Amino acid sequence: MSFGSMGASSLSWSPSPINSTTTTTATAAVSSEWTMRNFSTDFDRPIQFQSHEEEQKQDVQPEGGGGGEEEGEEKARYEWDFNLVTVVSSSTVGAISDTLGVIEFDPSDYLLATGGIARKIRVYSFGSLLPHESSHDTQDTTYLDHTRACDYYICTPAKLSSLRWKPNTGSRVLGSGDYDGVVTEYDLERRVPIFERDEHGGRRVWSVDYSHWVPVLGASGSDDGSVQMWDTRCGGGMCVSAAQPSASRSSVCCVEFDPNGGSLFAVGCADRRAYAYDVRKMSAPVLVFHGHRRTVTYVRFLEESMIVTAGTDGCLKLWDMGDARAIRTYEGHLNSRSFVGLSVWRNGGLLGCGSESNEVFVYDKRWRDPIWVRGFGSISHDNGFVSSVCWRQVGENEATLLAGGPDGVLQVFVGKRKSPSFGGFAHSPTI
Repeated sequence: MSFGSMGASSLSWSPSPINSTTTTTATAAVSSEWTMRNFSTDFDRPIQFQSHEEEQKQDVQPEGGGGGEEEGEEKARYEWDFNLVTVVSSSTVGAISDTLGVIEFDPSDYLLATGGIARKIRVYSFGSLLPHESSHDTQDTTYLDHTRACDYYICTPAKLSSLRWKPNTGSRVLGSGDYDGVVTEYDLERRVPIFERDEHGGRRVWSVDYSHWVPVLGASGSDDGSVQMWDTRCGGGMCVSAAQPSASRSSVCCVEFDPNGGSLFAVGCADRRAYAYDVRKMSAPVLVFHGHRRTVTYVRFLEESMIVTAGTDGCLKLWDMGDARAIRTYEGHLNSRSFVGLSVWRNGGLLGCGSESNEVFVYDKRWRDPIWVRGFGSISHDNGFVSSVCWRQVGENEATLLAGGPDGVLQVFVGKRKSPSFGGFAHSPTI
């Protein structure tokens, strides 16, 4: 499906973000939102890299940028062992309505929320997903049902594209963006909406986030090509400011504020660019990141001076925030049409993303090649892919990565750093 002017009748969570060389067009609903194919349960396969030669011939090359990447870097070291510890599914595995589009941990990293096209926010206590923590050192996998693992759920009026926990609320308030272009905040103690706004003209909201510098400020990016900033203290959610990153009003696919509390926030657009703005002056971006060949679907702050972007050109890019220079490009996963998720674990410098090959990929920020790949499995339809990922932001020598798919299955992976005596180099997967 094309990613353009899609109204409420469009059914797919996966928008198939557009190539920026095409114009935004309405797309008719299809009879089935998800067509998937059978996949082997042989999970940890040799890594195979995507070739972009044909795509490069067809796509217009980006303006400037993208140069200056480090050359001749050392070979990737495989310093982590990851295991699948928990699988959460339901009696309706494979049902269209169970697609997971977003997973978000709260600031305490104890609660997590999931959402998607099921019109339902599920909230879990992380401990309930790891009922046998001692099994982390084994190959045992725990299987749970959503109805038992979930603490509670809240039904929503529309399909959800984004969730973010509001800072400084004690994990009580959760914001959402939906397919009807509405931003809603929910009080999780009372399990009721407490704030609602719609300034995107009914156009789908792809992403919402909150400022950590001024926590009452939120922002949303939409198919209408704009970023709206709002203050929930104002009656009716008055728009404080707005920006239109692309002159052609290309869809805004992602919005993220600096989690370190700075005044910057970044957006990714269907015009193949990412932009950084200062909330104090939104008349023009302070940085423009050129380098992706297709839609920028995600942007994440990694460190105070670095951000990571993902695009439907099948790559992730690490950028220097000082001069908008591309430091490194990460390739291996497949991504040409869907939102497959992007999350960064800042403590360990790891990047996680999904793939249209129905696999989860982990990259170390230091090396271009993936350091771990895992097949998602249990998909019973065609065109399987991983639709969302999220790191738990705790620890240094143990990492937790969650991933969700179109069949509603949530998987929990725990990784442990290998002993230094290991030497740092693992047998390199066959490329």
